Parts: sequence; structure tokens; C-alpha cells
Amino acid sequence: MAERYDVLIVGGGVIGSAIARELCRYQLKIAVLEKGLDVCCESSAHNSGVLHAGYNNKPGSKMAKFCVAGNCGFDKITQELDIPFKRTGKLVVGFDENDLEQLQKLKKQGEINGCPGLEIVGKEKIKYLAPFIAGEFALYSPLTGIVDPFQLTIGLAENAFFNGVKYYLDHEVTAINRLPDSYQVITNHGLFEGRWLINCAGLFADKIASMLGIDDYQIYPCRGEYFVLDTRLGHMLPLPVYPVPNIKTGGLGIHLTPTLDGNIMIGPSADYIDERDNYAVTKPVLDILIRDGNRIFPYLKKEDFIRNFAGIRPKLTSKDQGGYHDFVIDTRPELPNAINLVGIESPGLTSAMPIAQEVVRLIQNREDLRPKANFNPIRKRPVCFRDLPYEERAALIEKDPDYGEIICRCETITKAEVLAAIRNPLGVCTMIGIKYRCRAMMGRCQSGYCQTRIAELLMKERGIPATGLRHSRTGSYMFTGRVR
Repeated sequence: MAERYDVLIVGGGVIGSAIARELCRYQLKIAVLEKGLDVCCESSAHNSGVLHAGYNNKPGSKMAKFCVAGNCGFDKITQELDIPFKRTGKLVVGFDENDLEQLQKLKKQGEINGCPGLEIVGKEKIKYLAPFIAGEFALYSPLTGIVDPFQLTIGLAENAFFNGVKYYLDHEVTAINRLPDSYQVITNHGLFEGRWLINCAGLFADKIASMLGIDDYQIYPCRGEYFVLDTRLGHMLPLPVYPVPNIKTGGLGIHLTPTLDGNIMIGPSADYIDERDNYAVTKPVLDILIRDGNRIFPYLKKEDFIRNFAGIRPKLTSKDQGGYHDFVIDTRPELPNAINLVGIESPGLTSAMPIAQEVVRLIQNREDLRPKANFNPIRKRPVCFRDLPYEERAALIEKDPDYGEIICRCETITKAEVLAAIRNPLGVCTMIGIKYRCRAMMGRCQSGYCQTRIAELLMKERGIPATGLRHSRTGSYMFTGRVR
């Protein structure tokens, strides 16, 4: 027997969760079908975490429109969802006359798109804004910012959940059937039926569209690799610094981005690959990251590299075409009540809320949506112990002794915070899911000290046997055979 809903959303990443959060303002029964074990398994987690201003996108495009709108409205959403966020500004640095000409074009394009405050600055202003950065001149964007992409996606999902949205994790869509007044969606764990079907499947959005009979789209996975630097260098980079972008490759170039927790990220590269889930990191590309990163930030030392990782962009342009294809938000008369979102790559994170509002508008064009009287836009994230003043820390420990036990020494994450992450409302019980929620295992030792302690807490709290504990994905078991 199929579970029946008004709206079925395929994909629970930042776009799917933003749409769920906007739609749950109305009297609708909504479900999100996510093939991963968490809402942060693919592109929503593996990115630079930058709030873009909108000057990189073609005037008149959906990318430009939604990026600028998303930037302007971001303060409100981060306040409502209690998400770490900072408007740092950003520099796009150049070294020669060709670079300067390209920066002037970017500035003009940004002004057409409605980006305020853009200016071309010289070496003196670069040194004032970022003393350790090399460059002859730069485009300065004051409204660019940095955000925690894990917390943004999780915050949207949790707020949607608390407002009645049902999340089905580990539910991969395998087929879709058109019924007279609805869509029947077959997953690996059950049957669902919805009056509306919204495809937000990211790297697999073209596959879902094909199940609906739309074969117009082809996703070309493009992998970007990153290095993460120790917080020791964090004070040296107060804002994101980018090179002049390579228009042909369809990326913004290898750049340096500070995180809200004091690390610096170098990357990403841009390499087209065949597999949509191949997150491998490769020595030749990592060598390129070091070389190109040193041109802008000549203080890189290998002893400061604590981790590397990769993300994959769902591009709609092939390697031969290069560049960008605009966001696709596809509705068709022959497929009433179906909306396909395809090729939502960067600046998708910045654009998530305006995209969600556009989906609501498209639904409102076909039916009246009645507001929900008890919708609550506020979500509070768990306490971050290390950010509190000493007096508040002491009060917490007196109230709950678990705040007095440090599990992750590098990041000063307490047992109480780890337990709060394990008891998350979405029911996520992977090691990486806990990492994304409380930041344990992200420090200098990269879980060398705390991983076994967190694994023990997770197994005990959730009743998971040692051989059933997973790292991040289906099949990513932490232990096999006899475990002590």
C-alpha cells in the first residue's frame, strides 16, 4: 500500500530541504525521499561554503537572479534557523593587464545583476583587507560571506521536520509511474504516491527526469578537490580570495576560503569524471592545488594540511562545451504537477531559498495554498560549548555533567554535544552525520583521539552492533569481522 502525500520531494539536500521548508508553511502533507543516509551526503556538504554575491553569473539568467536575491535575504534565514554565518567580503585578485580587464568585466556584470558595493582596488587595499595575500589589484565584493553548509542544510531539514515534513532517508527512487491524478514513486524501501512531484535529485536529477519521460538533460559530473589547513593559519585569511575565473572551464578557479571555525580551504579543482559518486582525491590534482594556492597565498606548508576531500558539481555543460548552463526549473503541460530542478550547481547554496520560493509560486499558479496557522520558522541548534563564556560553561556543567567531559580535544566538543548530535530529530546515525552536527572529528588529529569514543556512544545510544555502524553511506561499514 502506497504512502500518500500532497507533495513528494525527491532529494533532501539544501535545495530539496529549502523547498520542503517553504512548502510546510501551507496545509500540505509533504514527504522528502532521500537516497542517502543523511541530508548532507552529496553536493550540499562538499563545497566551499561561500555566500556568493552574484557577479559571476550571466545577466538575465536564473543563476544571477536567484543568487542576488539569496544573498540579500540570507541574514533573515540564518537568524531564523540559528545558522553560523559571517559577511566577510571577498577579493578576486589579478596580476596583469589581462586580469584587470577581466575584473572590470566582472564588476560591470555584477552591477547589471544588482550587486551593490563592487569596486576595483589596488595593492594597498588588498594588504589592508588581507595582509598575507599576493596580488596587484582585485575586485572587492563587500557582501560575499561564509556559511556552514552542513548547518544550513540540516537547519532547513530540521525546521521542515518540526513543521510536519516527513523525511525518508535511505530511500532511493527506482521508478516513477504516472497515475490519472498523481505520481506513484517506487523506492528501494516502499511505495509512495503524491499529487505533486518535485525533482531535486542533484547529481541524479536527469535520471529522475528520465523516469518521468523527459530525456532532454544530461548531467556531467565535475569533481573538485580541496585541501583543509590547520586553524594555526586561520588568522592569516579573514575573507575568501579567488583568482580571476577561467570562463572556459566553468569554475571559479582554485581559491582560498576561511571557514567559520578557523580553518582555510584550498580548492576546488575542476575535472570532469565518469562516475557521479567518485569522491576520490588524487595526488596530481592536489599538487596543482598547492602550486596555484601558493601564487595567491605564499605561506603554504605541507605540515599545515590536515585533510583533503572532494565535491562533485552536477553540470549541464560537457567538458568540450565548458562554462555554465543556467539553472533548469522545468514544468510541462504534459506533466502537470511535476517540477524538475536540474543542473543546480554553484551558486545553488546561495540561491536555495529563492529557488524554493519560485517552486512555491509555480504550485500556486495551479492551486490555492492555504497558510498553516501554526508554522514556526524558528529552529535552535544545540549548544556550542566552546563558544560560551566561562560562567555559562560552568553553569551548564553543574546542570549536566556531560558538558564537563571533553570527547573531541582538538575542537573542545563535549559528551553532551555529541549526544545531542546522536539524538538528532532526523534519526541520522552515521559517523559523518554526527561530525557534521557537532564538529567532533574535524580538528588537527582528524578523529585520531575521539572517533572510537564517538563510535561507542553512537552504538550504545542507538543500539547499533559494531558490525552495523556506518561511516557515511550505504555499505560504508566501520568494522568487519571480530571487533574488540
